Amino acid sequence: MMGIIKQFGSVIANDQVDFRAKAGEIHALLGENGAGKSTMMCMLSGVYRPTHGEIHIHGEKVRIRSPKDAMRLGIGMVFQNFRLVQTLTAAENIVLGESSSFWRGPRWMARKSEEIEAISKHFGLPFPVDRPIWQLSVGEQQRVEIVKTLYRGADFIILDEPTSVLTPGEAEQLFETLNRMKQEGKTVIITTHKLKEVMFISDRISVMRKGKMIATMAKSETNERDLAQLMVGQESVHNNTIRREKPQGSDMLVVKGLNVYGDHGRKVLDGLHFQVKAGEIVGVAGVSGNGQKELAEVLTGLRQWKDGEIRFDGKLLQNGSVRGAIGQGIAHVPENRMKSGLAGSLGAVDNLLFKTYRAPERSRFGLLRTGSNRSWSQKLIELFDVKTPGIDAPVQFLSGGNQQKLLLAREIDLEPKLMVAVHPTQGLDVGATAGVHTLLEDLRKKGRSVLLISEDLDEVMQLSDRILVMYGGRIVGDIPREEATREYLGMLMAGSEKEDAG
Repeated sequence: MMGIIKQFGSVIANDQVDFRAKAGEIHALLGENGAGKSTMMCMLSGVYRPTHGEIHIHGEKVRIRSPKDAMRLGIGMVFQNFRLVQTLTAAENIVLGESSSFWRGPRWMARKSEEIEAISKHFGLPFPVDRPIWQLSVGEQQRVEIVKTLYRGADFIILDEPTSVLTPGEAEQLFETLNRMKQEGKTVIITTHKLKEVMFISDRISVMRKGKMIATMAKSETNERDLAQLMVGQESVHNNTIRREKPQGSDMLVVKGLNVYGDHGRKVLDGLHFQVKAGEIVGVAGVSGNGQKELAEVLTGLRQWKDGEIRFDGKLLQNGSVRGAIGQGIAHVPENRMKSGLAGSLGAVDNLLFKTYRAPERSRFGLLRTGSNRSWSQKLIELFDVKTPGIDAPVQFLSGGNQQKLLLAREIDLEPKLMVAVHPTQGLDVGATAGVHTLLEDLRKKGRSVLLISEDLDEVMQLSDRILVMYGGRIVGDIPREEATREYLGMLMAGSEKEDAG
């Protein structure tokens, strides 16, 4: 891949990137979230088309306009979020879309199942071929995806964050399979953040940062520390030039021994223990998929926990109750504002009412107070400087920054004791990002607590009083603001031990 540029509107996701992979090697593509590595692989697999640049396979220039083109060239990709039909069997998913004659014959599916079983056994990827996908574990579903690429003749296997959903045992099994593929001359490309895995499984390593290719080297030429520096950058480690007093308030949130299980029955939070003081911003740093999403859901009532307890403002938090969390004073800025934060087809008034429509000032005898609600909404829009064509205009037509400010307006108007903000500036420009940061700082000054969950290290270091680092569903670091460096955080986020990092 030579001189690859990929633009999404005004955003440049890949900027003049060169990438080369050899036959019979495992090549790790390393970088933080948003570094551009998945976008690169989506172009190689035909999901996206490059804005500029060339792709060569076996020395010949090719045009990859669709996943079908990629598969014809022997390229298959296993995505982090699997592309499987839950109600179909594993075998049916693998043959789905395969061209065949109109009359397949009475034993066509049985023969295909036998072929699939033979491939899965050869590469050490066992799964029940005749069982529906929804009955398989996450690890088994991933094996189905890998076998699907092998069944279709792929010589280039791309795996996007392959171990993010696997147990340690499943990860070890996967590595054995990848080595077997390498021995048979296949090219394996892994996009990942995890330094230990990179040093364990890869032959060569390429590092991306902020849409650019920073370096490519053999595994023997580097180590975890150097990779962490390349991945997160060596620029100034203290963007937090403003020194502020340490919060003196009492504990607002206390989490003890919290165990939480994910949608597929796997433990996603393991014995979590931490606290957040009143008037404190606590940042949560970590690579996506290490339990941050589930932590936010538990605190805001969207997910139940199995063991442990959560005390909020001195009282036990009700398990799995959104209304209970709102009633106790917990606000939430979700990761995806248009999926679970705002209703895009509704106007500003309706979106602002979502959490307060039962309040006496918002409704009476089950009927909304239309006039006063519109006046209240207009005041909030002006106060938070939300640019909108009108309070009835569907919010899906607002810019990302204005959508986020509208969401924050609703949550902050509740006068929360704790704000759980998940990636609050994701996709926002510099001005909108600064506005969101100011709102979070204002909450802190008023003695409120903020739990800031973000994959942007600069943001976490700039805003937080303390930084918790999550890895594998556990807190592996609790670092004061003044001691945080990009290198240290990067090492912890990638699963390196504290003594290795320090």
